Amino acid sequence: MKKILIFALLSFFIAKGHGNTSNAQDPIEVGDILVIGKPSAQQYQHIHFPKTNFIIKKGGIPNYKSLIGERVIVTEVAQDKEGNRKITLKREDGRKFFNSISRVKINLEKALENKEVVLVR
Repeated sequence: MKKILIFALLSFFIAKGHGNTSNAQDPIEVGDILVIGKPSAQQYQHIHFPKTNFIIKKGGIPNYKSLIGERVIVTEVAQDKEGNRKITLKREDGRKFFNSISRVKINLEKALENKEVVLVR
């Protein structure tokens, strides 16, 4: 009787824990809207913008403060070899980032974790 009770409790907690982990990650689809937040360091670590000198060479102005609060649309969702989701973003208003870059790629899980991007839908 004791073994049956332990087995029942153990299976209950395993099922409860499995249910919580499956709902933890919302799927991001093409067309979803995200908002760019504050960088986790001086520059964005998980949003892959080109280096400052490349932005300047293309005629852009590398002002990272102007990106905070900018709404972006997911244009492509891919997964790399390690299982991280890499997504491609473009601005919702159709303009270019820094007046020179039309699309950027981000590491979704790490960017959401550090609040560099926030999901709006």
